[in-house]
Amino acid sequence: MVMTKKFYQLSVKERKAWLKAGQFLDAADVATYTPAGGLSQEVAGLMVENVVGLYSLPLGIAQNFVINDRPVLVPMVIEEPSVVAGASFMAKLAQAGGGFRASMTAPEMIGQIQILDLADPLGAQEVIEAHRTELLERASHTDPLLSKHGGGPRGLEVRLISSPVIGPFLVVHLIFDVQDVMGANAVNTAVENLAQPLEELTGGRVHLKILSNLADRRLARASVTIPKDTLAFDDFSGERVRDGIIEAWAFAAVDPYRAATHNKGIMNGVDAVVIATANDWRAVEAGAHAYAARSGRYTSLSTWSVTDSGDLHGELELPMAVGIVGGATRVHPTAQANLKLMGVKRASELGEIIAAVGLAQNLAALRALATEGIQRGHMALHARQVAIAAGAAADEVDRLANQLVLEKNIHSDRAGEILAEWRNAL
Repeated sequence: MVMTKKFYQLSVKERKAWLKAGQFLDAADVATYTPAGGLSQEVAGLMVENVVGLYSLPLGIAQNFVINDRPVLVPMVIEEPSVVAGASFMAKLAQAGGGFRASMTAPEMIGQIQILDLADPLGAQEVIEAHRTELLERASHTDPLLSKHGGGPRGLEVRLISSPVIGPFLVVHLIFDVQDVMGANAVNTAVENLAQPLEELTGGRVHLKILSNLADRRLARASVTIPKDTLAFDDFSGERVRDGIIEAWAFAAVDPYRAATHNKGIMNGVDAVVIATANDWRAVEAGAHAYAARSGRYTSLSTWSVTDSGDLHGELELPMAVGIVGGATRVHPTAQANLKLMGVKRASELGEIIAAVGLAQNLAALRALATEGIQRGHMALHARQVAIAAGAAADEVDRLANQLVLEKNIHSDRAGEILAEWRNAL
């Protein structure tokens, strides 16, 4: 299908036709992008409790991404305007520098086992470490299918913690390779299976046995270099835009109040892809923000700098506990279509894409803040939502949104006044 218009200029129907014509998805996959073809109420009723219906969010496709030399169409589920457009435009700029490079560390999750009521915590720690091999062997029988695919326990660590409330206790960390699943069920089962032998070895009482969402052994990394001349637009030189971005990032690097909003912008991109693939966005959020505070001070998840040649270079690193097998990802038909759209075969590939999108969205926000201000582009897109909320018909939305932007008065009361004026004139 030859496109005579840009993707964002197409109607929803035309965009779906483009996906099919380009063989990105077949008709059955595209059908999941309609309420009737996606998650059914019956399946939803089996997924969670007390189901009364379905709740829909917009699903957009970010364009222009090249990640590790591979073009990728990225599905994003989000209600906030300007995110998909911002990420797409930054991905287009990134192409001038070869696109994004991304990687993932091993898919290792941490299961925690809390041991209380120890007469000799240090002695108990030594006993556990002396029996590390047999404990790992026991954990290896937790999930035969996962073990068959190369997963399973990778290590055992013991920490002594002192609490002012309950005194000293031990925490055993089971390091578990979960391959292509998110890993919560596998890890939780494994740590539960170790409870009894740990009690027998230490004479203590095992209390909590659960996965940690601070998946700091399962990190996604993305980087990008943007030639400085590519950053120039209107009256803003490339050097001015580059330096403004670095100055804005430097603020987030030292101030937690700014860092919280800075990282929220990153998570706008991250969460949108995590949700689109039916992964646990709350777990990813928790891990990301905890990782941002790992030094004891909350700071930026990304870093921006100037290369020797004067170009802009950005990097992002954050925990990425996502899977492509099992759980809601396997059950939700639209999630499956979205994985197919991205050409994802391993959970690591999904993590790499998510990190690249997070970095692109971070760049979009910093660029706007450092130049024309965040509100200009954001509010122009927000005007459509205001128009819809004011009661504009489908053929009135764009006209009304444009009028609100022209007046620089993007408020629901003004939108209502304009609609009333138009309709009274008929």
